[in-house]
Amino acid sequence: VFGLGGVGLSVVIGCKVAGASRIFGIDINPDKFAKAKELGVTDCINPRDYDKPIHEVLARMTNGGVDYSFECVGDIDVMVSALKSCHFGFGTCMINGVVPSSILSFEPMLMLSGRTLKGALFGNLKSKDWVPKLVSDYQAKKFNLDPLVTHVLPFDKINEGLELLRCGKSQGVGTIQWNGTSKSSSVQER
Repeated sequence: VFGLGGVGLSVVIGCKVAGASRIFGIDINPDKFAKAKELGVTDCINPRDYDKPIHEVLARMTNGGVDYSFECVGDIDVMVSALKSCHFGFGTCMINGVVPSSILSFEPMLMLSGRTLKGALFGNLKSKDWVPKLVSDYQAKKFNLDPLVTHVLPFDKINEGLELLRCGKSQGVGTIQWNGTSKSSSVQER
């Protein structure tokens, strides 16, 4: 999982629910690693700690590359790294990060070698069908989203919440719950 913000950690939860035995979390902010491990990441990797490109590091750690990679950053270079990290012949890369209008370019051999590249918004789900199922599964405790909420704010503090997200002060996760019923003017950290 490339990027351990709110989207990336949601992907980690999905990988865990799907039965993944080894989950790599890649991020340049090591402050995000504790939360990532709490949610199921087995190996936290900061690309800045290596002299080689991250896809080469992952290939060495996995005997050729990962089965699935998920790009959750919204950066063209990270997208290409995520694709390159997939195993030759059968790896699949899912792009989830939203990027401003740009062109994604890469060497054609990355695809001709059997890798698959996919993209998804909202997890590629039909919200009408899947949101009720996800709510039901959450209520049945099949997975836990509570660790993704780092602050609870009243709606009148929306600008303060956006500033927490912009500055990365929401414990490096970037998910804030708006509590519309609270009249409190304080920020509650979780």
